[in-house]
Amino acid sequence: MAIALIMLATGSVLFYFLSPWQLTPLASNWGAIDRTISISFWVTGVVFVAVTLFMVVALLRYRDRGQRRAHYEPENKRLELWLTAITTLGIAALLAPGLFVWGDFVRVPDDAHEVEVVGQQWHWSFRFPGEDGAFGAARNGLVDDANPYGLVADDPHGRDDILVETPRVLLPVDRPVKLILRSKDVLHNFKVAPFRAKMDAIPGQHTYFWFTPTRTGEFEAVCAELCGIAHFAMRARVEVVEPETFDDWLGEQPTFAELAGRQADPEAGAEQFATCVSCHGPRGGGRQENDAPRLAGLNSDYVARQLRNFRMGARGEREADRFGQQMRPFAISLEDQQVENLAAYIETLPVEPTPTTIIGDARRGKALYRSCANCHGAAGLGRTAFRAPRLAGMNDWYLVRQLQHFRAGIRGRHPRDAYGNQMVDMAQILVDDAAVRDVVAHINRLAEPAMAEGREPEE
Repeated sequence: MAIALIMLATGSVLFYFLSPWQLTPLASNWGAIDRTISISFWVTGVVFVAVTLFMVVALLRYRDRGQRRAHYEPENKRLELWLTAITTLGIAALLAPGLFVWGDFVRVPDDAHEVEVVGQQWHWSFRFPGEDGAFGAARNGLVDDANPYGLVADDPHGRDDILVETPRVLLPVDRPVKLILRSKDVLHNFKVAPFRAKMDAIPGQHTYFWFTPTRTGEFEAVCAELCGIAHFAMRARVEVVEPETFDDWLGEQPTFAELAGRQADPEAGAEQFATCVSCHGPRGGGRQENDAPRLAGLNSDYVARQLRNFRMGARGEREADRFGQQMRPFAISLEDQQVENLAAYIETLPVEPTPTTIIGDARRGKALYRSCANCHGAAGLGRTAFRAPRLAGMNDWYLVRQLQHFRAGIRGRHPRDAYGNQMVDMAQILVDDAAVRDVVAHINRLAEPAMAEGREPEE
């Protein structure tokens, strides 16, 4: 036993010094947090080694030697005082550095600019104050598809607020930033490991923390609080850039007033759709012989986002996605307003029955679909708040192909395709092609008249 304890203590010490798993390179001003972590390691490490060695000494010195009997000593004031003093010093060494760091952590510099981070299952979005330098009021009770931030429409401070709905945000290097966090639904936690800073986003409250990015680059933000089935896929990208790049990017983002006043013209989109008819059909029902999927039934938000993905190369760039490559030239030819108009027209197209071409075990697929239902809805009608498109009634052969592409990383791996990144992770629960066919077979069963009319079935 003594030898095992010595090996345990020695191995633990060697593992600490020789392990390849260390803290990620620091990218902010919070070197004090690294020092605090190091102090905690040293204090707890010294205590661990001391206790282990004491056990070794006790085992060797006081082991059974035949007729020897233990000495009964119920109290030892001197020993108790020593243990109390040493324990107090150890606890103070653990707590004191953290208290000093916490004092700095909540003391935001006067020159820090503010960014609001909004969490929801399973998505991050961001808001910047406009030219007036003040955020408009927001309430979760006002959140809907048309107002995803829940901004108070008649608050003048909110009209110029800059909204970043995608989970990608830019920050200027060497400039303090105060992140103000809120949640629309459940408890989340915004964490960027290289910044050494994180904080809970609590429903009904505003929390905050600050840091100064000190290194340019792209960093991954994650949710560090279990928030549901897709918690592992709740990620965002934080890019630290030069101030000039940040200012240019921020100037390109829409304000609340601009989004509220933006109007798409479905009639103009109908003229644009004439180009789509040859592949997707006159009513957007899709044509398998052209490998062109159904468009009817998709909401305008999803259609516009996918067209923008094709334009920027987030889709249709890989050789394995040859049908996506065919879509890119058409998407590139569209201007921003044409994208919005076309998407608005496609949303008006009627949803008609689609033939079944995939055979699978729908009962097994129903169990697999439970994970999908959290975003796409129990009836497969999609949820705009989750940026999840309709699945019910869509071409089953196309769903199979896209799920296979997500599983293989052919689609969704581009850094600008944030929602595709989530789907790549979620698609891994479908362990083989049989599972893909099974879940699509269940989706085929969702394509009933009641669902086509937009009504969720009773559970």
